Amino acid sequence: MLQSLLLLVGLWVFFGIVGLPTRRDSRLVARVLFPLGALVSLIFAVLAGSFLISGQAPQGMILPLGLPDLPFHLRLDALSAFFLLVLGLVSAGISIFSAGYFRAGKGTAPGLMGLQYHVFLASMAIVILADDAYLFMVAWETMALSSYFLVTSEHRIPEIRRAGFLYLLMAHVGAICILLSFGVLQGGSWQFTFGAMRGASLTPFWATTAFVLALLGFGAKAGLVPLHVWLPEAHPAAPSPVSAMMSGLMLKTAVYGMLRVSFDLLHVRFWQWGVLVLALGLFSALYGAIFAAVQADMKRLLAFSSIENIGIIFTGIGLSIVFETCNMHLFAALALSAALIHSLNHALFKSLLFLTTGSVLHATSHRSLGKLGGLIRRMPWVASFALVGTLAIAGLPPLNGFVSEWLLLQSFLFTPEIPHAFANMFIPLGAAVLALTAALAAYVMMKFYGIVFLGQPREDSLAEAHDANWLERLGLAWLALGCILIGVAPQIALRPAASVTDKLLGHSVNTSSIWRIAPISPQQASYSGMVLLAGIVGVVGIAFLLVRLIAHGRMRRVPPWDCGYQWQTSRMQDTAEGFGQPIRHIFATFFHMERDLPSPSDTSPQYRIYIEDRVWRAIYLPIARTTQKVADLVGGLQGGRLSIYLLYSFFTLIVLLVFVL
Repeated sequence: MLQSLLLLVGLWVFFGIVGLPTRRDSRLVARVLFPLGALVSLIFAVLAGSFLISGQAPQGMILPLGLPDLPFHLRLDALSAFFLLVLGLVSAGISIFSAGYFRAGKGTAPGLMGLQYHVFLASMAIVILADDAYLFMVAWETMALSSYFLVTSEHRIPEIRRAGFLYLLMAHVGAICILLSFGVLQGGSWQFTFGAMRGASLTPFWATTAFVLALLGFGAKAGLVPLHVWLPEAHPAAPSPVSAMMSGLMLKTAVYGMLRVSFDLLHVRFWQWGVLVLALGLFSALYGAIFAAVQADMKRLLAFSSIENIGIIFTGIGLSIVFETCNMHLFAALALSAALIHSLNHALFKSLLFLTTGSVLHATSHRSLGKLGGLIRRMPWVASFALVGTLAIAGLPPLNGFVSEWLLLQSFLFTPEIPHAFANMFIPLGAAVLALTAALAAYVMMKFYGIVFLGQPREDSLAEAHDANWLERLGLAWLALGCILIGVAPQIALRPAASVTDKLLGHSVNTSSIWRIAPISPQQASYSGMVLLAGIVGVVGIAFLLVRLIAHGRMRRVPPWDCGYQWQTSRMQDTAEGFGQPIRHIFATFFHMERDLPSPSDTSPQYRIYIEDRVWRAIYLPIARTTQKVADLVGGLQGGRLSIYLLYSFFTLIVLLVFVL
């Protein structure tokens, strides 16, 4: 099994190399290599899924690569198989969509783009399969560099170059923290394998140090607040399929890394760790939802929504650590299952939404919500798939987003008393914050879909918008199908997640029922997506028949919501700023706002408001300014006469002699 997966990874790299000589010819890359890459992704998902279902023992392999005393080690177990399943399922849809999306003529050449894309896929797979710190860091850096080049595809635009630099900087800061964490996990030995780290004996201090360093490193890649500043800049700058890959898949490698360190490499855990992760997760979720609500750029809105969903995933991880340290193993398995399933769900619906924004961007050349509207008439296919993703990310049943959020809420609500007063007080507060975040997420998605697809077009050029081509539709349909299937039959995702929790925690939630999930016991709350879907279809069908029978021949069509006024224009519709105004007032402390107010004598008055992240101004901007001052001071040493340089050397020798003597 492991050899087959490694062969598939090699095929991804091979497809990238084959397309490299094509230069500007996009036909081979788009019509042949991307579909072949999607086929490899499907096989990847099938192999990883079969490994999970069969419950096989972990498989290992040593490659004849690396340094003489540091060969590369690979390992396939339940945790890595689950995230490989996510990688294969979602990348298949993205690759098919990319076959119809990428065109020659601007940005990176198609052949080079294909190489970067498939190396990105291969490096994520190796990160998940790596079984030593050396190979993990090599694959991690390859993933960061390949994604950086993909982000900066339109490198001639200064804003995109700045976004790419910020992303690469934060990626390397996180990588340093991860490397230091692995160094602590070695426990003083020179063994770099994860197997040696599992056997290392660490004191509580060094175990906590390794955990905090891992949280910082993987949190920077995942986009946890306050390490999130790169994410709202890099995702909008990248092409839409790349944004889908980064948000849907790359962020999950950080989740995988955090789970690997927390539940596999570290033998000891403390409830304080769980409270820390739980607090960061809840704050990130609320923070991302609030900032998403005030965005006027559709890709920035989805980027902040990714911060919210990553916060939900880390909330489940933190809650699982708290329960596991308190010997509440069933609730620990429930919370961890919710985190795992939400990782899969977020990969599906966020990739779907980023891809639909790519289709909108291709059709209209607009990213600003203020220039869109009414696209459901011009792009019915894209609007239909976007509706599935919107309802799923809003957590509405019977779609997949509801399943994972419902499981996480169950772990909050049915929690027995925890033997730690602070944690026991924090759990109900966490449930309230999670409910508020879910409500804000639904509000954000109503804004996103309503402004982009409903109402009247805000620009005359939107009349020329065209729907997605058949390859784009196929990729969107694949991801939308995943959102629907997991929502209707949640056992599809619950059973693989239960296999992971059984291996990591020794316990799993109840998966005996086929048509419904009762995670704690049949007597507790349960959910059946199939029954709910049947009820919805039945109610809608009966209502439709009654209307047709009773009002037959007496129906008339009129403009909706016109209140008797027939001369409506797009200027009368609510705007993105209008949707965000209540959030700006309620959560004003989260924002740094600057306003440009028109003067009374202005013949063309315009009102502008600029919203900035307080975390950026409070933490990163002072660091940047200090770094610039230090760089200017050091740079001044490079200017001067030869006599000054000789004087520097003389004083350096004097200081060295003083210390030596």
